[in-house]
Amino acid sequence: MFETILDEEERGQVGIGTLIVFIAMVLVAAIAAGVLINTAGFLQTQAEATGEESTSQVSDRLQVVSQSGTVNASGDQINVTEIDFVLAKAPGAGAIDLAQVSAELIGTNGQESFQVDELETETELGSSDSNVSIFTAPGDDNVVLTDSSDRAEVKFVLEPDPVNYGNLSTGDRLSVTFTTASGATTTTEIRVPTTLTSDQTSVRL
Repeated sequence: MFETILDEEERGQVGIGTLIVFIAMVLVAAIAAGVLINTAGFLQTQAEATGEESTSQVSDRLQVVSQSGTVNASGDQINVTEIDFVLAKAPGAGAIDLAQVSAELIGTNGQESFQVDELETETELGSSDSNVSIFTAPGDDNVVLTDSSDRAEVKFVLEPDPVNYGNLSTGDRLSVTFTTASGATTTTEIRVPTTLTSDQTSVRL
């Protein structure tokens, strides 16, 4: 019923070979498991980072509360020479640093892109005067919207600096897109009324 092994040396060789094969299989399985675990960890980290960036790109955006223009009459020409925006962070958005927000203007005068923190004009005394201010923090150089109640005023002086886009005439249309550091965009459309009078100093757009 049982086979008698007479050669003891042959029996030992078979046992060692089986043990070597078994150890090799365990090593291969351990290496494969390590590779799978490392790959799974890397993919999980990458998926979390992608999810956070995607969420920020959707939610961390600005909201345009109001927009108006400054009317300037020069001779027979009546134009809008400055655009004022009141901005807030959108619901669910995190803190938004206006110094890292870019703006793009597309309209009848062409296209112009710039950073909001570049909106500075030179005063008569030669010092810089920023065209970005936050209502809730007057006199503060920190232009970061941290609370839903924060409101920021951003002024676009259209010509010649700092925007250098050109003044808007009656009936002109302009598309303005704000892009935050996370890549979230907010686009608003501006349309100048077809009638402007020299008595007007400002107009809602």
